[in-house]
Amino acid sequence: AGFLLEAYDYLKNKAGEKIAKTLYLYGQEINLSTFAIAKINMFLHGLDSADIRRGDTLSNPQFLDEFGTIKKFDICVTNFPYSIKEWAYESFATNKFGRLEGYDMPPVSNADYAFILHIIKSLNSNGRAGVVAPHGVLFRGGSEGRIREQMIKNDLIEAVIAMPAKLFYTVSIPVCIIIFNKNKQESHKNKILFVNAENEYSDNKKQNILRNQDIDKITRTFDDYKDVDKYACVVDTKEIGEENEYNLNVRRYVDSSEEEEIIDVSAVWQELKKLEKEREDIDKKVEGYLNELNY
Repeated sequence: AGFLLEAYDYLKNKAGEKIAKTLYLYGQEINLSTFAIAKINMFLHGLDSADIRRGDTLSNPQFLDEFGTIKKFDICVTNFPYSIKEWAYESFATNKFGRLEGYDMPPVSNADYAFILHIIKSLNSNGRAGVVAPHGVLFRGGSEGRIREQMIKNDLIEAVIAMPAKLFYTVSIPVCIIIFNKNKQESHKNKILFVNAENEYSDNKKQNILRNQDIDKITRTFDDYKDVDKYACVVDTKEIGEENEYNLNVRRYVDSSEEEEIIDVSAVWQELKKLEKEREDIDKKVEGYLNELNY
């Protein structure tokens, strides 16, 4: 519900409450308590029309069209449960809802790409999505690597943003945000923007916090869609495939480390020799003073 409320508040602040109220909001959650909280949240914020349903998204998607296929949306956002090992593998493998069309089957031991494929299937021809995911989805091999390759070749990924660790109460690992777009603007086609925002946060001990300036920097960088030294890089998908084997690890493309100082060894050696000479001169003076004092 948090994502849906943020979407509503964003549009309300940008275009006013009247326009924001025209949003059609949908959500599905398997956990009973989380589902109940989401329903209550929507009610408390005056969004009674939001359609929140309970169920397993992978085995029993709730939002279908009149033909029984996955309903299409303009925008999808998700923070799915990471790397779950027990999931509806056999049900998903039947491809009843067409989520595997053009893609490999995700591994039996990890559901990450099953959720991502569901999101892609849920986008209409102009649809966009923001997916919060563990970094492993960016570089793991096997069937996941082949799915990632297929997505890149289909030019669905617009940006990959590396985020700081400890942003969520229940997850300490760093996460990434993958931006999907079924209809990229011409200047973004066959390109992916990589943003390394791992170090842009306020350290709050138990949980790190994104400050307004951190969020603004990310959104501004995405809107500009160009290189930013040690922070962002736009890369051709051809380079990602041919030179990096479809690996989307952000650090491969954005080096945020501090440059090592270049040391002039010759100059340092001359300085050491100078200091040594000065030390010898001082020793001689001290020895002279000691002789005068009969020590």
